[in-house]
Amino acid sequence: MIGNLAHIARFCLGNMAATTDHFMYFAFGSNLLKERLQLANPSAIFHCTGRLKQNYTLNFGLWGEHIDNRWHGGVATIEQKEGGEVWGVVWRMSNDHLASLDQQEGVDMGMYFPLEVTVETDNGALLCRTYQMNRFHACPPSPQYKQVVCLGAQQNGLPVQYMRRLEEVQTNNYSGPSILDKISQVIK
Repeated sequence: MIGNLAHIARFCLGNMAATTDHFMYFAFGSNLLKERLQLANPSAIFHCTGRLKQNYTLNFGLWGEHIDNRWHGGVATIEQKEGGEVWGVVWRMSNDHLASLDQQEGVDMGMYFPLEVTVETDNGALLCRTYQMNRFHACPPSPQYKQVVCLGAQQNGLPVQYMRRLEEVQTNNYSGPSILDKISQVIK
C-alpha cells in the first residue's frame, strides 16, 4: 500500500511540476535550517512558515532496522495522529532540485516516500511536497540532529510553544562527529 501511495504522490507532484518551474516543499526536520537544506539544494528559497492541516504529529526514529545513519540517531518523520500538529517551513524550490531532494531523503533506498500535503499558512492553504518514513520505528535523535532542528525552528520563527516542544525532545547522547560539523562550516 505504501508503494501505491508513493506512486500516486509522484504522479500528482510530477503533474504539478510539469506546469511550473518550481515546487513547494514542506520541511519539518533538519531541512528547517536553510544551511542544511541548501547543502544539496541551493535553489531553496524561504516562502513561509505553516502547519500541516491534516492531523499529523512529529516523531523521531529510524527506517526499519537501520541504526547506522549519518545523524547517529533517529531522524524526523510525520505520523498521522488525531489532533496532532506539525509546524514547519515551506520552501520554494526549482524542479531541477527535485531529484537531489529525493536523494537526500533516501527515496531511492525506500527510507522515505514523498507525499502531497496541505499546509495551512497565514496566506491560505498550500499544496506541498513532503516526506514520510517507511517502516518507521521510534528512536531518539542525536543531540546534533536535535540542535539542527531547533536552530531551523528558531531561524524561521516557528511558534514559541512548538519550539519548546522541540527543545524537550530527549536525545541519545551521541557525542561524535556528524553532519552538523559540515553545516557549522557553512553557517560561519
